[in-house]
Amino acid sequence: MTQTRVLAESSSYCSILLFFLVFMAMLHSGLSVGVNWGTQATQQLPPDTVVKMLRENGFKKLKLFEADERILGALIGTEIEVMLGIPNNMLQMMCEDPGAAASWVDANVTSYSYTGGVHVKYVAVGNEPFLESYNGTYLECTLPALRNIQDALNQAGLGSKVKATIPFNADIYFSPDSNPVPSAGDFRAQLRDRTIEIIQYLFRNNAPFTVNIYPFLSLYGNIYFPFDYAFFDGTSKPVKDGDKQYTNAFDANFDTLVWALFKAGYADMPIIVGEIGWPTDGDINANVQNAKRFNQKLLQHVLSGKGTPARKGKIDIYLFSLLDENAKSIAPGGFERHWGIFEFDGKPKYELDLLGLAEDKGLVPADDVKYMPKRWCVMNLQANDLEDLSDSIDYACSRSDCTALGYGSSCNHLRSVEDNASYAFNMYYQVNNQNDYSCDFSGLAIVTNDDPSEEDCQFPVMISYGSPLLLHSGLSDIFIRIIEGYVMFFILLN
Repeated sequence: MTQTRVLAESSSYCSILLFFLVFMAMLHSGLSVGVNWGTQATQQLPPDTVVKMLRENGFKKLKLFEADERILGALIGTEIEVMLGIPNNMLQMMCEDPGAAASWVDANVTSYSYTGGVHVKYVAVGNEPFLESYNGTYLECTLPALRNIQDALNQAGLGSKVKATIPFNADIYFSPDSNPVPSAGDFRAQLRDRTIEIIQYLFRNNAPFTVNIYPFLSLYGNIYFPFDYAFFDGTSKPVKDGDKQYTNAFDANFDTLVWALFKAGYADMPIIVGEIGWPTDGDINANVQNAKRFNQKLLQHVLSGKGTPARKGKIDIYLFSLLDENAKSIAPGGFERHWGIFEFDGKPKYELDLLGLAEDKGLVPADDVKYMPKRWCVMNLQANDLEDLSDSIDYACSRSDCTALGYGSSCNHLRSVEDNASYAFNMYYQVNNQNDYSCDFSGLAIVTNDDPSEEDCQFPVMISYGSPLLLHSGLSDIFIRIIEGYVMFFILLN
């Protein structure tokens, strides 16, 4: 073979490869992925900064848990498609008072629905209102609230463009233990009638069924759950359901819903996955490696257009979540504060190709972030009276975020009481904007300019923006007890 022919064939191969990559990029460009932006954090990036980061990373769909005029203002003119949430604590009011629903729609949807305004496409009425742990609190008011919101949208002339939906938790449907396959799936008996009423209303209004699916929680809640089944890499023991095989938990969960909808008479009901993701800290299985493995394969899977065994086609998803939230309740687990694909300050945690092409492609960080001075609060090694040390650590952790100290977490390898105390003191100091009074603890703590971070355990310096949300001690009661036992364990060792 001549050199000229080799070069010609090589050039032809490269052209074909380039065409294929361009074609795939064009194919995927119409199948954009959304993201959830939660704001339960003590120090928050300015909305303009976050919106710029969203646009630079190519996010075209966004889910918000409540209407915030600062965020809505930052979204004006962006063309980002928004699902705007109504918190559960507003459901009763929306249920009982159509006027309140109309006022909310006017203030948060109609006011922004002008050319060049905010592209609100969905209103999420509540968030997982039928969750078992709510003990039926929202069962009676959810559908009336949905009706009132959609009626208000219709009366405002927006009903054809903006649809009300309800993000449900996946615990509203199940497959029986006697036949744990998707085709045996149905809505839970105690919720079935109410859920079908909601489905009927959504269907009449051309609105989607929205569900939150978390394979991580399946793994977290069951020590016998097969590890690889939580991911998309395949498993040596697929679940067989007739002529279909399931190699991952997401497909099985999604198709259980598909079958439940089929049995309710709504086989073609459109489905949106409102939340799905993997945390990076706060649990032994929550780390950067697992999060990247799950999210990258997830994007490849849903953006391929192949669908699931029971329903072909693209799958609309909203990643959970955009940024870490250090003020979320940790009652479900310490991982709750670490779902972000970005750190609290907008730094990417890992590479993630949002087009689903599995390229090693970095995310674009937040721009021009302002930080507090590089100083930390650590334990004063000259302190002699340690009688109040345990109480001081408990206090610091209950009013900040010590989830990185938990079992299997990023700072779990800190072995001395002093190091653990330093972490707790610094988190309290940073959350309180490095105020002098917040680094004392009756002489047990001292400010230093030397960064105490080590290995994978970072002692963060917070961003310098204001603190719109304070931590509540009530949310941390469970973790206080964990820390108390943790500290006493190390004291006994010494």
